[in-house]
Order: sequence, then C-alpha cells, then structure tokens
Amino acid sequence: MKQKFPDFTSAHFLKQHIFDTVNFYATRCIDRVHGGYINCFLDDGTICDYETKQLVGQARFLFIFSVASMLRPAREYRQLAEHGISFLLNHQHDPVHGGYYWELKGQCVTDSTKKAYGHAFVLLAAAMATRAGISSAFPMIADTFDVLERYFWREKEGLYLDEISADWSEISPYRGQNANMHLCKAMMTAYQATGNRRYLDRAKRIAESVMFRLIPQSGGLIWEHYHEDWTIDWTYHLGVTKSELRPYGFILGHSIEWSKLLLLMEQLEPGSWRVPMAKSLFRCALRLGLDRENGGIYFSMAPEGNIIDSDKYYWVMAEALGASALLAVYDRSSLYLYNDLFAYCWTNFIDQQRGGWYQLLDRFNNRYSNIKSPPPKTDYHPITNCLTALTSFYRL
Repeated sequence: MKQKFPDFTSAHFLKQHIFDTVNFYATRCIDRVHGGYINCFLDDGTICDYETKQLVGQARFLFIFSVASMLRPAREYRQLAEHGISFLLNHQHDPVHGGYYWELKGQCVTDSTKKAYGHAFVLLAAAMATRAGISSAFPMIADTFDVLERYFWREKEGLYLDEISADWSEISPYRGQNANMHLCKAMMTAYQATGNRRYLDRAKRIAESVMFRLIPQSGGLIWEHYHEDWTIDWTYHLGVTKSELRPYGFILGHSIEWSKLLLLMEQLEPGSWRVPMAKSLFRCALRLGLDRENGGIYFSMAPEGNIIDSDKYYWVMAEALGASALLAVYDRSSLYLYNDLFAYCWTNFIDQQRGGWYQLLDRFNNRYSNIKSPPPKTDYHPITNCLTALTSFYRL
C-alpha cells in the first residue's frame, strides 16, 4: 500500500512543520542557570549536555525563535528570542576586544577564538530578529558587520578570513568557503531587515568571488579548503569527512546550498548569470550524489569523483528542499523533485511524533545514535528552508 504524504507545498503544512520543529526545542532549551540555550538533546528530548554554549548554536536558536515570532507574533517566541540576545551580548560577546567567543561552558569561556563562521550566524540571527520586530537585535547588525569589516574582510580577494585569535593579533593561514557562504546568506538577510544597500552589495561580492575565483579551480563544484592565496588545498583534512566545519572532499550539500543562495539573490536583484549557475550547481550535485537505491544525497565525494562518505545528513536534505523549491519558480519539474525529496525526509529524517529532525543516517537510512540534536544543530537548516519554500510558493 502506497504511503500517503501531506501536501508538502501547502502553506498550512510548511508553517505547521516549522512550529512542530521549533516547539521540540522551545519547551526544553532555556538554560535558567547560566542563561542562553541548552543545545544537546536525545531523540525523546532528554538533555545530553547542559553547559556547552557554542556561538553558532546560540545564534541559531535566536534565529529559529525569530522565525517563529515572525510567522506567529506571540509573546512566548519573542521572549525566547530576547533571552538569546541577552546571552549573546552579556556573555558570548568579548567586552575587551570585541567580537564573539567561539565556545563557553556555562558562562566560562573555553575557546576565545574569533571565527567568521560564528559571526555569520550572529549577523543572520540579529537580522532575522529585526525582521520579526525585536528592536534589541537591530544594533547587533551594524556592530557585527563592523567587526567583520575591520578584522575579517579582504577587499582584494572579495572574501572573508576564517579564524583569528581573541585579541585579533594572529590570523590563521586557513582559508575556507564555508564561512563565506554563510556570510553571503547573512548579508542578504541583513539587507532585507534594514534596506541598507551595503549588505546586499557585500553578498553579491562574496558570491561573485566564489563563483568566478574559486569554482573555476575545482571544475564546477564547490571545494572547501584553500591556501592563504586562495588557491585550492587538495590535502587539507585529507580523509576527515566528519569534521563539523572543515570536512574533506566535495561536500555536495554546499554546492546545493550555493545554488539556493544564488536564487535568493536573484529575487532581491535580478541578473543574468545567477539562475544558470544555480541550476548547474544543483543538477551537478544531484547527478553525482543522489542515492538512487536508498534515497537521499551522499555527503562527500573525492576529487577523483568517487563517493567517500555515503552518509545522509539532515542539513544536506534540508538545503535540497530550499533549492528545489526556488528552482520550481524557473522550472516546474523541480517541484516534483521537491516533493520526492520531502517525502524521503518525511519518511527517514523527521520525527513525526515528537518533532525535530534526526541528524545523521547511514547509506541505508539507519540512525547511528539516539542523539537527535548535538551542538550546534538546533534544526536551523530545516526551519530556514521550509521558510524558503513558503516564501517561494506564496511570496510571503
């Protein structure tokens, strides 16, 4: 008997799925001892780490509660978001040197490194909170942008540095595309929140640098790691596919995510090259990474073209939903793909009883553990991509 699925394109379904996902966390994530958010949960919602406060996880919680507040203006979601703003400003922010610490345990700094990736999510969260009408987030947009400008931005390359010491004195030689990708998204959201053209211009510059400076080096897909001069480093983290921020290989989900970002940019300012590039990135990643036997998309591919990590990640599937929803505006056949991908996620990744997405499946769609949401997950990716689908289908 064929399984009956919801209408994955309906506004009611998409909004409800966002709230079902947000509410898995909303009922249990507030840390009333240290402030901020608790960020580690088992499948049933049991807390598995009370103290870790990674910058990305804290900012992502602020983002998802801001989305909920924007879609359903309610005091509870606004208060959840304001709780996160307070922690970021009072504890995660460096009062001496500026910027935000990477990780705390409770309120104690355990990693004071300043990472562009973390600041991307602070900017994104502050912008989304501002869009939701939370005024205390508005100054964070310009403040975070100024930190990024002063310390991370390199005008010559049109890209951001990756990692700097707490006092800004030591710059890591590592260069990566991942932080720049998320900064591109954050800049577009900041533009939507403020109307300030400088944010959109910066997003465009990042995208152009990645598409026309980086991709030509790697032949049509996004490579992750680069030397100081932004030439490809083919051996960085060789064989390490499970690194949270710097996995080895062609990460197929990042080519898909970039296709989504190009289409979002096209909505803000139409051009000539972004839609063809977005289609090329998306179709290439699916052609190489789609598991036609078991469903889902493989995680990573070696430079030689063989799959080196066949696991299925929640965020890769979520990004494919957002990209395929946007592509459906230009090619209706992508709507069938969107529905097929969502059906796979509904069957394998989504906890339909308790809410939330499982993090990681093997090639045959089996879970590795009962940890649903380790730091810094928070289901940011499913929520932002359901919002992308909602705005794509209904122009909200």
